[in-house]
This record gives sequence, C-alpha cells and structure tokens, in this order.
Amino acid sequence: MPNNDLVLTDGMRERMHDVYRHLHRNPELSMQEFRTAEFIEERLSALGVEHFRCGGTGVVGVVRNGDGPVVAFRADSDGLPIAEDTGFEYASEATGRLEDGTEVPVMHGCGHDTHVASLLAATEVFVSAPDAWTGTLVLIFQPGEETGAGARAMVDDGLWDRAPRPAVVLGQHVMPGLAGTVQYPRGSAMSYADSWKVTLHGRQSHGSQPQDAIDPIVLGAHIVTRLQTVVSREIDAREAAVVTVGTFHAGLKENIIPASAEFTLNIRTLDDAVRERVLAAVRRIITAEASVSGAPEPVIEELYRFPRNFNDPEATDARMADVAAELGADAVTEVRPLMGSEDFGALATAIDVPSVYWFFGGYTAEQLEADTVPVNHSPEFAPVMEPTLTTAVRAATAAIAGALGGAGV
Repeated sequence: MPNNDLVLTDGMRERMHDVYRHLHRNPELSMQEFRTAEFIEERLSALGVEHFRCGGTGVVGVVRNGDGPVVAFRADSDGLPIAEDTGFEYASEATGRLEDGTEVPVMHGCGHDTHVASLLAATEVFVSAPDAWTGTLVLIFQPGEETGAGARAMVDDGLWDRAPRPAVVLGQHVMPGLAGTVQYPRGSAMSYADSWKVTLHGRQSHGSQPQDAIDPIVLGAHIVTRLQTVVSREIDAREAAVVTVGTFHAGLKENIIPASAEFTLNIRTLDDAVRERVLAAVRRIITAEASVSGAPEPVIEELYRFPRNFNDPEATDARMADVAAELGADAVTEVRPLMGSEDFGALATAIDVPSVYWFFGGYTAEQLEADTVPVNHSPEFAPVMEPTLTTAVRAATAAIAGALGGAGV
C-alpha cells in the first residue's frame, strides 16, 4: 500500500516546476555541468541534506534517518548539442563548446531536466516526513550520461567509498509515452553499446590511374556492405543485435583517389556472449577485407562503451508492485528491452547490487493520437510538465519507500 505520509504537496509541486523551468532554460553539455551542479548543491543545502562532489560535476546527497536499509536513486543532469525548437517560454538559448572547441547550441533534449527536478522534489518529500520512514537515501545526480562517461567517473572517484553502500540502485527516464504511466523491462532493460572509429589506409593516386592506387573508398564500401551480414547471417534470429555505420568520410576531390578513409560504427547487444560474437565478427570483416584489398591493417579505435542496463527480476517485481500500488495497476506496464543504452547500470554493477530502471511517459493522449510526437534527442522534444513530473515523483517515492521496507506505512 502507498505510504500516505509521503506526499508531494502543492507547495512542493510549485517549487519543482520552478526548478524544472530553470534547468530546462540552462542546460550544459556532458561533463561540463558546472552551474547545474552548483544549483543542485544549493537545493540540497536548502533542504538540509549533506552532499559532496563526485566525478567532477556529479553531486551526491545523503539523507540519514535512523537505522534501516540504504537505497540509492540516480538522476542524470547533462544536456545535448541541439538547437531547441519547442516554442517553450523557458526554451534554452544556451551554448556550449564541444571537446574540439566548436561552439554549439545546448538543449535538454532527452529530459534530464525532468529527472533532476523530480528527484529533488522526491528528496523534499522524504526530508519533510522523517516519521514516515527509516533508513538512508543516497541521491546520485550524475553527469555525462550522454557520453557514457559520468557513471564511470563517479565510481572511479570513489562514489561507493564516500557514500553509504545501497542494497539497490533505482532510476527512471522520461520517454514519449502517455503521461501518468510507467513502463519497465524485466531482466535486460537497455543494451550494451560499443562505438568504434575505423581508419582505412590505402595508396593515393590520380583518379584516372586506379591501377596505381589502393582505393580506401572501395575497400570501405565492401566493409560497410559486408557488415550488414553480421546480424542477418551470424547471429541467431532469436537474439538481438544492431550494427550501424553512422559516418563515412574520405577524399577531397572527385579525381583523386585518397590515401585514407574513415568511418564510425555503433554496435548494440543485450547479451554478453552475443556482444563478444558481434564484436569479433565486425573486427574480422574489417581486417579481412583490408587484407583482400592489399591494404595495410586498419586502425580500430574505441570511442566509447555503454554497459548493459539490467533490471534484477526479483527487485524489479517488488519495486514495480510498489509503483503500481501508487499509480494504479493500469498505469504500470511491462515492456520489452530497449536497444538504446544507458550508463546507469555501471553504478550497481560496481558494487554487485541489484538495480531497477523504468520509464515514465511525457505526452498527453491527444498528442500521442496525432502520431507526430517528437522523440528523445529531437529539437522539438517537449514533455508536458504535468502530470509528467508529478508521476515521476510519485513513482520514485513509492519505489524508494518500498525498498526501505515500507517503513511507516
């Protein structure tokens, strides 16, 4: 049953809306969330919550309330290099700089502003009702989710040496579903992601003299085509994998066969064994095609890697039962795993504890029926403020209270 003492009041909701508008208007790029971290620290200090920096621009809050379980909840805080086109009065006009120095517009195009705002509000709910629960809450405001760097940076910076170790790590993410509802996978929740940059080396010559060249463009074309057979011909049809070549760059002029070509690829898998088979097959094809072409061995560089996001079945069943008791059974639905990726799972696997991760909707029924809803990472991504934010707070509060053992219910 819901804990009726853990309630989001009208005043808390108004403050959450103000926090959300501030965050939405002031996004920052991954691992550059300096002002965002300071803002979170100010909010935690105002609530009397002890906190510390971790992983550069990450913030960890700790709420201690007597003996009981330790429960961690994570919200990611970074924005994306997108020019916002939502039409919001509080739309972002912020800019930032990529690692190469390029100035870009910045937007909360994946809803991380809703994550931070709702977790701060849930924190206020718990802080305001100390008699309704016992235990310890660890609040993880994580940077750099979009680049897969943030969770690892916090773990490497001693997160679990500095904060109480939890029995479970919880998290949630806004998606283009029906506002007021929650969806969750059981078991594999989101995929591994491996991104590589591949540089092919050939021999440059005049375009009229291909016999004097080793053409890296032709070589690359063969590789890209052959890579499409990894999933269709080497992986069991009952298993999931995606291999995508996202960029291909070569040459400067139409009558020059270039000396090199470069492409990047992204690989998604849900299973350890499948991941190893796919990565091995991709590497084999790249090197073998180069050998057949008489080209030097290609250079393969790992750009980034996202861990698998795994929902412990037992913990997931228990926490989603808590959320269903709060929101209603019809509002909580099990779904299949997503092939998108998250670094959330690294927080729990670092200390070998279970994790539970779910999704909450951000659009009205009318918007969804129109079938033109902008998805995450769109410049028009615009979740409705309510009931989206209140649902996120209610889901988080119910799951945390359940993980604490239902103290005070």
